[in-house]
Amino acid sequence: MTTGHHLDAELVPVTAGTAAELARADERSAHNYSPLPVVITSGEGAWVRGIDGVDYLDVLAGYSALNFGHAHPELVDIAREQIARLTLTSRAFQHDRFAEFCADVARLCRKDAVLPMNTGAEAVESALKLARKWGYDVKGVPDDRAEIITCAGNFHGRTIGIVGFSTDPDARGGFGPFPPGFPSVEYGSVDALAAAITENTVAVLVEPIQGEAGVLVPPDGYLAGVRALCDEHRLLMLADEIQSGLGRTGDTFACDHERVVPDVYILGKALGGGIVPVSAVVANRDVMDVIHPGQHGSTFGGNPLACAIGSGVVRLLESGVYQRRSRELGDYLHAMLRQLPADHVAEVRGRGLWAGVELAPGQPPARVICERLLARRVLAKDAHEGTIRIAPPLVISRDDLTWAVERLADALVG
Repeated sequence: MTTGHHLDAELVPVTAGTAAELARADERSAHNYSPLPVVITSGEGAWVRGIDGVDYLDVLAGYSALNFGHAHPELVDIAREQIARLTLTSRAFQHDRFAEFCADVARLCRKDAVLPMNTGAEAVESALKLARKWGYDVKGVPDDRAEIITCAGNFHGRTIGIVGFSTDPDARGGFGPFPPGFPSVEYGSVDALAAAITENTVAVLVEPIQGEAGVLVPPDGYLAGVRALCDEHRLLMLADEIQSGLGRTGDTFACDHERVVPDVYILGKALGGGIVPVSAVVANRDVMDVIHPGQHGSTFGGNPLACAIGSGVVRLLESGVYQRRSRELGDYLHAMLRQLPADHVAEVRGRGLWAGVELAPGQPPARVICERLLARRVLAKDAHEGTIRIAPPLVISRDDLTWAVERLADALVG
């Protein structure tokens, strides 16, 4: 596909064909999304093509699900071969890709065992069940009293259980009553966490960087402080690395920046290579083995296609190439973003190829800026009203990254 610096600066209107296809989708689909007015038909690397025949630079990357870009050749080859051979057995039977996948993901995480699921929300729910079971069976918390401390501003998924401990009114409003046992504390505050721990606390669930909240990076030492409190009080540290992990921040995991190893990794999004939903809960045997046959499962979790692609993703990550690209291009991205005018941009947050551009007071909503970017052939997404989220595929070129920030600078002024 065309690279960004070869595209002219003419604005792209929403065509009649695009509008018609959007209306057709709107007629029969649930209205739980308000997508930008573009309809994508194909993709390669960091670029996608719309139904209007225009190429767009994708700097959202499926909320980090497309860390390796659209249609990564190695992953596509794996998928084609596996689709032709075997795609599903259910977990009632074993298949020949399962052991390899579990060994690969366990090795990547430096843990003993893997519980495969499909979506990120499923992985989070699985980790919560695992932590509660560990709390009762190992720590000895009285039945039905286990508490898992969560953080304000979190985003872990959309299930009833998860939105119950969200602090976002849009996420939780109208869906109660919610399951108890999930006290919330200020994100980034070790003191607030310490004050919330009781004799019934079994775990702490934390995002190393909060993506949906606006790419919020906690203060230096926060993750190490969470780890220390968990060690002191015999709690499990559950790290939701669904968006922050697998190369996005310049290391394999965002926890690696503080050399912190959680008790449980929660993985998703990029683990499926942008091809199929693949998620996993990864822990050592002293935690994982509290779950016994019949107590948890998933028909599609750990299916042959998912396992084949997941193993391919691990091989890509073990090369170190993608983490290095994220570090180097991330430094370049943040340096460019920090040069945007202060009357338009109040703050730039993030790490690696992940940035939250917070708009200055008096600026249009982030959604408006994203619509302006769309007209300039760049696909980005707002995080709440005031932040633009930038998270391109890790395969993006330096020239295309430059071009995207130039288009952002132009969009900020109208």
